[in-house]
Amino acid sequence: MFDGFCPLLGPEIADLCVHLEHEEWLEACTRAQSHPPTKRLSGWSLFTLLVILSTLPFALSGCGGASVAAANAGSFQVSPTALTFGTVAVGATASQNISLVNLSSSPVQISSLNVAGSSFSVNSQSSLPITLAAAGGSYSLSVQFSPAAAGAATGQLTIASDSATNGSAVVSLSGTGASAAPSVSALTCTSGSVVGPATDSCSVTLSAAAASGGTAVNLSSNNAAVTVPTSMTVAAGATTASFSATIAAVSTSQTAVVTATAGGASQTFNIQVNVATPGLSLSTTTVTFGNVAVNTATTQTVTLTSTGAAAVTINSATLTGAGFSISGATFPLTLSPGQSATLTVQFDPASAGAVAGQLTLTSNSTGTAATVALSGTGVPVLTALSCTNASMTGAGTDTCTVSLSTAAATGGFTVNLSSNNAAVSVPASVTVAAGATSASFSATVSSVSAAQTVTLSATAGGTPQTFALQLNPAASTLAVSTSSVSFGSVAVNTATTQTVTLTSTGTGSVTISSVTVSGAGFSISGVTFPLTLSSNQSANLTVQFDPTTAGAKTGQLSITSNSSTGSSTTVALSGTGVPVLTALSCTNSSITGAGTDTCTATINAAAATGGFTVGLASNNTSVTVPSSITVPAGATTAGFTATISAVSTAQTAILTASAGTVSQTFTLQLNVAPPTLGLNATTIAFGNVNLNTPTTQSVTLTSTGGSAVTVSSVSISGTGFSISGGSTFPVTLNPNQTATVTVEFDPTTAGSATGTLTISSNSSSNPTATVGLSGTGAAASYDVLITWNAPSSSSDPVASYNIYRSPSGTSSYQLMGSVSSAATPLSYTDSNNIQNGQAYDYIVESVDSSGVDSAPSNTATVTIP
Repeated sequence: MFDGFCPLLGPEIADLCVHLEHEEWLEACTRAQSHPPTKRLSGWSLFTLLVILSTLPFALSGCGGASVAAANAGSFQVSPTALTFGTVAVGATASQNISLVNLSSSPVQISSLNVAGSSFSVNSQSSLPITLAAAGGSYSLSVQFSPAAAGAATGQLTIASDSATNGSAVVSLSGTGASAAPSVSALTCTSGSVVGPATDSCSVTLSAAAASGGTAVNLSSNNAAVTVPTSMTVAAGATTASFSATIAAVSTSQTAVVTATAGGASQTFNIQVNVATPGLSLSTTTVTFGNVAVNTATTQTVTLTSTGAAAVTINSATLTGAGFSISGATFPLTLSPGQSATLTVQFDPASAGAVAGQLTLTSNSTGTAATVALSGTGVPVLTALSCTNASMTGAGTDTCTVSLSTAAATGGFTVNLSSNNAAVSVPASVTVAAGATSASFSATVSSVSAAQTVTLSATAGGTPQTFALQLNPAASTLAVSTSSVSFGSVAVNTATTQTVTLTSTGTGSVTISSVTVSGAGFSISGVTFPLTLSSNQSANLTVQFDPTTAGAKTGQLSITSNSSTGSSTTVALSGTGVPVLTALSCTNSSITGAGTDTCTATINAAAATGGFTVGLASNNTSVTVPSSITVPAGATTAGFTATISAVSTAQTAILTASAGTVSQTFTLQLNVAPPTLGLNATTIAFGNVNLNTPTTQSVTLTSTGGSAVTVSSVSISGTGFSISGGSTFPVTLNPNQTATVTVEFDPTTAGSATGTLTISSNSSSNPTATVGLSGTGAAASYDVLITWNAPSSSSDPVASYNIYRSPSGTSSYQLMGSVSSAATPLSYTDSNNIQNGQAYDYIVESVDSSGVDSAPSNTATVTIP
């Protein structure tokens, strides 16, 4: 065994072989030819050898290759020493464990495991040999009992080891085989997909009927969201039994596996557990209130029900539609599953007419927001019935009026009419026009032979109103269908007619001797006088109005008869002649670019007092006109101005003038105005400019055409001229928009200079515009004025002062000039070759009468310019 191991221990001990027995060194040998007997192992090599050898197997090979027997003093304990398996179904397997523990300080090796008894087995054969470590090392053996037939069975397990104290241990084995119990053949549940919380009814099915005492079936679920009983019993003789799976609510959808086990067989069923979702149900999606009297509230209810598996929260209820309101619930409102709440919807119309609205409920229910369509119609309340006359003598008509509490809605409001006496007839109904609060009708009264009272009734919406009319008998009477005829506005020179009915309402005939008419434009026809009408007989008189001039006209129809109510009856006539719009014209029918056009509206007759209004319109936003003009009183025309904006494409504008039902049009062609570019200067003169002294002037570019102009480039020529700052090109200028070009002149040499600024654009005129440039470079001459103060005191009187100059930063001073001490002020002007861009240092020294200079003054530095 050491043949391969010893070389790994290092060169100093490669040939050393050791045999260990009872944890002592028994033998050591060396090969004299490799290592002298006197050579010793020391230090780390020896320590390593001892550690490695302590882990070697219990039997090692000696130096000569012969086997040396091992004697182990260790011992181990077996627990338990007897296994009783009880009753196990034939074909099933039961297992129990045996514990092996080393109680000694030496390792114990288990070399074999022998089982007697055909129904018993041990599962650790492949692990042999098994080593129990010293001082408490342990190993667990699993022993199985698998009866092949019913009845008692015995056996034993023999455990062989190298222990000197108990080399072989015996464990007795016993058990009883029982006839095989039925196994689970199926597991089903009512629902494979459930929304929690809920319960699911499940059942197990056995492969055969349960024996006496029943068959126990173990149940389990792999998901805490689904709980089942730990077990259930299929009754004796039965093959199925049921149980309930309890499903809890989950926040995410998941799958639970339910398992049933019996008779060594298992069956599973998967239950999909879904997230409980809230649901909201409305008792109705429409609430119709029908006709409701104005300012009279009525209510209906809407029931909200939580129909989901989770509580539903109604966050808000919003309402639209005039007159609708809600009450009965406060939001947000949470309803548990199955819980309901009642919402009261009220309709209290403030005005007549159909009203539509909507109730919108926002909740956490799946799907869109719940809505309830609301509708109702506010209807006026009939408040009064009155007639012009409370008493009528003989035949005639009485004008009556029905009144409502509020204006009628679109389509009008119908009021039913009736009379309780045949002597007075009224229409079956009268309609109050939309927007009106009253309507009139005529009650036709026949002659009566005795005084009597008639009750007129008006009914609408269940609210009646009455009026009492006293009828008195009459003799010969004449009734006129109206006391006034109004023709309203009538176009000049356009005849229109109305009818006046003359009726004999007395008990006898009435004779109409004459009918005369007054008032410009009024005339009558249709009847020849004198005319006799029998009782209740009528004749129609045609009244015509044909105005020749504009303005209000009045007249009168005078009827002379033998009526007992009066020999003379008058009918007032009125009408207004209005001109007719006959033409609309403009000065220009074609306009290019922006501008104005003078237009005129013409009527067929002079306007009356107050003038005649004509409405104006344009179908094109590029042409604007006043909303209306007024033809002055006495005039037949009126002018106005059409303002035209520039257009980018040619187009047509239609101007329309309207008055009454008559319209006149004029077509105006709009043309595209070409782009043009204007310059504020064609020349720029800079005049004299000092050399190397840049100066600038600017040129303003203006879009002067009717459409945008694009300046594509700006270039410049000429020595000393350049473009600086200003706009960048290309640039597009809308009409009247400007851009600035800045031109700089910076001469470097003296003398006159010329140049040209060239501007290229898409201008329809002068697309390449030029600006002449000129200037003169002038050499600059500079003077430097130096001033100083005399010394405050001097023992040697000062006669004069010398002024010295040096290029700045150097010491090469030169005398520039001298100034007398008597000069006032003390100053000196240096004009001696002053160079632009240079800096100079100046000092002053005082000089006495002997010509002796003083020490220099402080240094003054100047930079040119």
